[in-house]
Amino acid sequence: MAAMSLQLSAQTFVFAKERKLSLPEATVVTPADRYSPSVDYGFDFIDAPTDLTRQKPFLFSVRVPDGNYRVTLWLGSSRRAANTTVRAESRRLLVENADTRKGELRQVAFTVNKHSPYIDDHRAVRIKERERTKLNWDDRLTIEVNGSAPAVAALSIEPDTTATTIFLCGNSTVVDQDYEPWASWGQMITRWFGPEVCVANFAESGETASGFIQVGRLDKALSMMRSGDYLIAEFGHNDQKQHRPGDGAYYNFATALKTFVDLTRAKGATPLFATPTQRRAFTGGRLQETHGDYPEAMRWVAQREQVPVIELHELTRTLFETLGDEGSKQALVHYPAGTFPGQATALRDNTHFNPYGAYQVAKCVVAEMQRLQLPFMQALKADFGTYDPSHPDTPASFRWVDAPFFEAAKPDGN
Repeated sequence: MAAMSLQLSAQTFVFAKERKLSLPEATVVTPADRYSPSVDYGFDFIDAPTDLTRQKPFLFSVRVPDGNYRVTLWLGSSRRAANTTVRAESRRLLVENADTRKGELRQVAFTVNKHSPYIDDHRAVRIKERERTKLNWDDRLTIEVNGSAPAVAALSIEPDTTATTIFLCGNSTVVDQDYEPWASWGQMITRWFGPEVCVANFAESGETASGFIQVGRLDKALSMMRSGDYLIAEFGHNDQKQHRPGDGAYYNFATALKTFVDLTRAKGATPLFATPTQRRAFTGGRLQETHGDYPEAMRWVAQREQVPVIELHELTRTLFETLGDEGSKQALVHYPAGTFPGQATALRDNTHFNPYGAYQVAKCVVAEMQRLQLPFMQALKADFGTYDPSHPDTPASFRWVDAPFFEAAKPDGN
């Protein structure tokens, strides 16, 4: 694989320059082309195709310091038609079902945030044990090339200091889920923005607004935040389960939300709130309220502090009721046993989305960003158009190629 070794042999942890990698189809992939502690770039995590003429998915990692990176890929093949999907880190969707004809090369670009738990020389985010294997928190930037017939001729990675960054803070409905069939809106909205916008997802399953602050996740986001950036906070699912002295929607929860607002504005960035997504809880064909006072408490703080609100609570109500009691199962993790390799029991979850559901909720978020006329929407891709959750995409029209990783265990929280 001489082309790779020649072009990337100068790779260092500083990573101050663009690095470009050619992937000629005749290239034979050898063990020396694998990522390892002693090699800062290479094929990673799963078996690489023995040569790149084979239409198999692969993951490629480059060791880089924390920051934003613009990734440019040349999709396509001189030998065949191709269909390529590209995701990054923990399954952030960036290129969706890109078709190329035989001999066609299509250039695509996006900006990816890479972060580790380290805040500075003395502090680190107290990530959970299950997060230690997540691609979002390791020391490398990982690109997943997938699709029904994937083909990439070349890629380049270079540091980016110009993109507007949107920092996501929240729970399992926001977090980048590593494993099929779990998904969140946070790892789908990346699909709709050009390289001028970068999404940095610090959410984690089971988190509350106050817990997010206490374990250092907000401090990590603030350490990377610049003037002109944005922060979106969606909480409520797990906060409502707190019953210690001082807890409650209008006390501990509201106080934590005020902290998000104050610290974000101190960095010259703009805070936004997203009301919590609905749970699938139908009675007589209508969705029942399961979040108590928490959505209204978020609106109350937003009004008092003049924070724009993304109304996910209402839009996901419309989405679920449009799909119906049974139909809404197609947006959530409801699968009979044996749907996925090694899945011994049925999966029935009325809170957590599957890729189709997460994709629809992400469209709700983007539609709300359009309504709010946020400045970074200039980077919205033209193919988004508009979205109305009372007329969602049909499940049958949604094309998703599974990532190589599956887990039956449900995420923390509910």
